[in-house]
Amino acid sequence: MHNNTTADTYERPKFTEEMHRDYTILVPNMLPVQLGLVCRLMRNFGYNMELLHTSGPNIAEQGLRNVHNDTCYPALLVIGQLMDAIESGRYDVHKLALILPQTGGGCRASNYIHLMRKALEKNGYGFIPVISLNFSGLEENPGFQLTKTMLMQVAYALLIGDLIMMVANQCRPYEAVPGSTDKAIQICMDAVTARFTGERLIRYGEVKHLYRYVLEAFGKVRLDKTRRKKLVGIVGEIYVKFSPLGNNHLEEFLLSEGCEPVLPGLMDFCLYCIYNAVIDRNLYGRNPKTATLYKLVYQFVLGKQADIIKLMKKDGHFRPPMPFDEVRQKARDIIGEGVKMGEGWLLPAEMVELIHEGVTNIVCTQPFGCLPNHIAGKGMIRKIREVYPQANIVAVDYDPGASKINQENRIKLMLSSAE
Repeated sequence: MHNNTTADTYERPKFTEEMHRDYTILVPNMLPVQLGLVCRLMRNFGYNMELLHTSGPNIAEQGLRNVHNDTCYPALLVIGQLMDAIESGRYDVHKLALILPQTGGGCRASNYIHLMRKALEKNGYGFIPVISLNFSGLEENPGFQLTKTMLMQVAYALLIGDLIMMVANQCRPYEAVPGSTDKAIQICMDAVTARFTGERLIRYGEVKHLYRYVLEAFGKVRLDKTRRKKLVGIVGEIYVKFSPLGNNHLEEFLLSEGCEPVLPGLMDFCLYCIYNAVIDRNLYGRNPKTATLYKLVYQFVLGKQADIIKLMKKDGHFRPPMPFDEVRQKARDIIGEGVKMGEGWLLPAEMVELIHEGVTNIVCTQPFGCLPNHIAGKGMIRKIREVYPQANIVAVDYDPGASKINQENRIKLMLSSAE
């Protein structure tokens, strides 16, 4: 039944406390490991969150039917994936809610939620609530309340998830037994979910124990390193960089080409966002108290990254990431820290990070409709090559009309000259 509410009288349906008990909350997929872990933790708090793993051309087609074709490719895929799930027949649409992040920043990601509601109204699903995941008071939903304990658990889960992703990527190309890396991922996710139970305050000592558990679990994966693999870094706009749906399963393709994909973690993006709030004081005269608070948060999160690096070095099986403060400083020769729209200065910074780690072959993923990332990504390649002549970088565009064959051929051409 179609909802005939007009735009003038429309009032968004809220996710209520009653819905908390028996609604399924669909989550679009960007980070399979990190978000998969978060969804499992949220079930401990009574939220039935389901991470979507769907793919195929129908999702882009759904997006094109429901979103203006000038909208950025990540928005099109996120909304297309959610609409595809709603219309799949797998769910009771009257017991369904959706969740989308809302940053309030300069990216159009802040408007995904409004585009999603418009698509729901258009298709007669205006009664489905869309939860705004934000930390700036943009919208409230009485049935979805993030407590301090939940936030702490989610933050720790993202740290552990980042570590799992990093070491899994270093195992999968060499696994002697196919599927053993994915099995290790599940073992680690089960261990985290079992430890993070309900409204219990997690001590950081327990988190460090889980870091060690992850390293030990992946250290047991039998690897065959008799054949050398080409290291290929993946950078770009955050959605197409991480999402298999967004980058046409780029990691799988690189594995099939005899490569080891190397992805800087989500931690870099989080530290980038926090640090931007610190330098806003110098750039734009931001409130000094706010800048001081973010500086403390920045140092706190840097400390957590340092713990992971220290444990990885001690374990000795896996390459640790470069400390973010070092990444930031190395990028200053390439780009100014005032470039902050999209992934801004982080994008060339991650290319510099990879090159310093010996990963000179890089795929820069660029989605349609994201001009800032084309400027900070593709636009900086020439400058990076001037400073680092050994850099072998290809920029690949992702959009609804792009041919997967053409994308893969561009990457194959880069790989033909790869070290």
